[in-house]
Amino acid sequence: MTGIVPRGLHPSTRGQVDPFIVMDVMSAAAAREAAGQEVLHLEVGQPSTPAPRGVLDAARRALDSDRIGYTVALGIPALRERIARHYHDLYGVTVPAERIAVTTGSSAGFQLAFLSAFDAGARVALASPGYPAYRNILQALNIEVVDLPTERADRYQPTVERLEAAGPIDGVIVASPSNPTGTMLDGPAMRRLADWCRGRGVRLISDEIYHGIGYGTRPVTALEADPQAIVINSFSKYFSMTGWRIGWMVVPQDLLRSVECLAQNFFISPPTLSQIAAVAAFDCEDELQANLRRYAANRDVLLNELPKAGLDDLAPADGAFYVYANVAAHTNDSVEFCRRMLAETGVACTPGVDFDPSRGHATVRFSFAGATDTMAEACRRIADWLR
Repeated sequence: MTGIVPRGLHPSTRGQVDPFIVMDVMSAAAAREAAGQEVLHLEVGQPSTPAPRGVLDAARRALDSDRIGYTVALGIPALRERIARHYHDLYGVTVPAERIAVTTGSSAGFQLAFLSAFDAGARVALASPGYPAYRNILQALNIEVVDLPTERADRYQPTVERLEAAGPIDGVIVASPSNPTGTMLDGPAMRRLADWCRGRGVRLISDEIYHGIGYGTRPVTALEADPQAIVINSFSKYFSMTGWRIGWMVVPQDLLRSVECLAQNFFISPPTLSQIAAVAAFDCEDELQANLRRYAANRDVLLNELPKAGLDDLAPADGAFYVYANVAAHTNDSVEFCRRMLAETGVACTPGVDFDPSRGHATVRFSFAGATDTMAEACRRIADWLR
């Protein structure tokens, strides 16, 4: 015996984060379907359409002709250059291809952004309600989450006034269009936030993965207000490529080498087949716009029919494919409310506690990424159930 006392096995506290509850809802919906019962899927935030035909054709050609080995950590030049051209064509913003980092979905982009920009103990502000993975990734990295409780009057977006009241912070995450509310920041609002951050040495991180899915208002990229903002985007939503796990970042020059080294060690490279195929996604506009027209029709169904069912307090759905509803008149337990809705009507939706831990007990999120007939039938069932 050496006298050394074994420390024993114990799980890391970094892994003790909250679950992503929508995944639990998806599991319950899958179990219901496995038992032979119908489910109307309004819970999952992914397009019901496959990748565009041009993407599929490019992938097939690559499988026949390419070795599909590793690429450099920041992505193949053809894709980085095409993404840079996208910023010039859509926003009139010049972004050097060298500042584009292709990532394994936006999820890897958030990890790389947080690790490169913040040390443990940093304070990062984000809107509540908001995408739960921001909070959970930050907490796993021992970064302090600073909640900005937003209201309808703010369009559920961060404001300079709320940032001023938050105390010293090192970073701010904005999402426009937002998940779960679908609200957007206009140009002046984005500039106010960017100017405030720049004047105080605060990192601005802009989640723009729902760009392209808007209803009458052009989305504003943070790069229009601050060329040094960290921008994260993805091929998952507008380009209908969720399972391909391919996204990108626009990285400030001072973080580029850090992001590259982290990506080399964490991921080696993004999925090669997905990179090759994604180059073609920008040339599939007709098909993608057809998807957008379907989302717009679905949105109209929910915004017209949910109030008739008794859910009339809805966030302004400027973009994305979500309607965020206040259900306080019907429940104070959104998890149980969603469980019962699925069990008793076959309609799956997501409880608001996924997005707002303090107030989400009285809200739910409906995704309208599916078929228009599904939206109409779901509203009919909800109306009958709430009566």
